[in-house]
Amino acid sequence: MNLSLVIPLLNEEESLQELSDWIARVCSANNLSYEVLFIDDGSRDGSWKKIEEISSRNSNVKGIRMRRNYGKSAALQTGFEAAQADVVITMDADMQDSPDEIPDLYKMIAVDHYDLVSGWKKKRYDPITKTIPTKLFNWATRKMSGIKLHDFNCGLKAYKKEVVKNVDVYGEMHRYIPVLAGWAGFKKIGEKVVQHQKRKYGTTKYGLERFINGFLDLMTITFLSRYTKKPMHFFGTLGAFSFFIGTIIALYLSVLKIFYNEQLSNRPLLIFAVLIMIIGIQLFIFGLLGEMISRVMKENDTKDKYQIEKRIGI
Repeated sequence: MNLSLVIPLLNEEESLQELSDWIARVCSANNLSYEVLFIDDGSRDGSWKKIEEISSRNSNVKGIRMRRNYGKSAALQTGFEAAQADVVITMDADMQDSPDEIPDLYKMIAVDHYDLVSGWKKKRYDPITKTIPTKLFNWATRKMSGIKLHDFNCGLKAYKKEVVKNVDVYGEMHRYIPVLAGWAGFKKIGEKVVQHQKRKYGTTKYGLERFINGFLDLMTITFLSRYTKKPMHFFGTLGAFSFFIGTIIALYLSVLKIFYNEQLSNRPLLIFAVLIMIIGIQLFIFGLLGEMISRVMKENDTKDKYQIEKRIGI
């Protein structure tokens, strides 16, 4: 099989048949063997029934229904675990990603040997309430990650199979898959300008909450990628520095007391020295606890497990 298409969805009943037919035409015209993995993330409309109907007519179409809405990251992770082909392409189910981009994205992975290719919606048809936060988000992610992509949040991406099988996606981390892949050692990351289409059916799932959560997740992933295996390097360094400064101040005050008989009880500097020494000890303890927790998690290999209600063709 050449290609696995992972498509997470939430309440997109109206677009599924048209999207499936479009993908079939493109793959047939380019002689690509393929599977479509629709991941229904707890839809409340008739999306799952529509997936069952499409699958009954096209054996290339498969489906997984989550027991409840876990979020896009969980749906993508579930799809990645089920994908079988050497090249994996993700796209949204709302018809804003064009299946006509599939052949070029496939070639960039299979022929040009990119590890990951991210779509870049250079011309967008989104409202300004979405485009401005998206620009800010992309700028901040470039600065913090060092990965030079214009559109981290584009749902249309192509991956080498090894990437999706070795990167865990959780929380709201789906928008940071290029960052996760880069930090995991997959260095050949590129992008391709792709067509962005106006939403034809349904309503957008984007809101201010997702924008805020995105920046919080960016801070989380930056910290975890650098210090999750060695938290003592972060907390221990801060703790040692804080304790060192407090010790120097305490020694200075001790000299004043011993040799100059100064009264220290009314000196704010004494309180400050004791405070930052205590903070230093606490940070060091945090680092030690972080090391212990990190080792326990590594030994137990704990991962979030999402409840799957139904499967089709898998």
